[in-house]
Amino acid sequence: MEPSALPVSPVGRRSYVVRRRRWRDPRAFSLIETLIVCALISTLASISAGIYVSALKTARITRAIGDLHALDTDIQNFHLRNNRYPTTLSEARPLVPNDPWGRPYVYTDLSQKGSKGKARKDGKLNPINSDFDLFSLGEDGLSVGPLKPPQSRDDVIRARDGAFLGLASDF
Repeated sequence: MEPSALPVSPVGRRSYVVRRRRWRDPRAFSLIETLIVCALISTLASISAGIYVSALKTARITRAIGDLHALDTDIQNFHLRNNRYPTTLSEARPLVPNDPWGRPYVYTDLSQKGSKGKARKDGKLNPINSDFDLFSLGEDGLSVGPLKPPQSRDDVIRARDGAFLGLASDF
C-alpha cells in the first residue's frame, strides 16, 4: 500500500470538532428550559412547605390533646387512690412531659380552698372545670384566665371536667 492510501486519523482536528458540537447538541437543555424547571421546582417547594407547616401544627395540637388525656387519667387515678387531687402534676405522674412546644403543662387544683379564683373561664366568665384545670399554653406561650382574649385562643385545654379536650378557640 502506498502511504497516501492509508486512512489518516485527524485526532487533533477531531477533538476540536467534538468540542464545537457539544454546544450545539440538541440533547442539551437550553437556558429557558432550565429556568422553567427551576421555577416549577420552587413553586412546588413553596406549596409543600405551607402544607408541611400546617401538618406540623395539627400534629402538635393532636399530641397535646393526647398528653392532656393521659395526664387527666393519671390525675383521676390519683384522686381515686388518695381521695384528693394532687397538688402538682409530678405528684400524680413522676415523669411529666413538656407540651409539644417545649413548655410545661399548667395544672391547678380547684378543690383547694381559695383556688376558685384561679380557674379558667369561658366567654361568659363561668369556670370551665369544677375539679381541676389542665392546659397547654399553646404555640405562642401566652395565656390569660378567660378563653376569649387572643392570647388564650391557641391554648390546648381540658374543659367540662374532661368532656372536652382541644383548642380553646373550638370551645
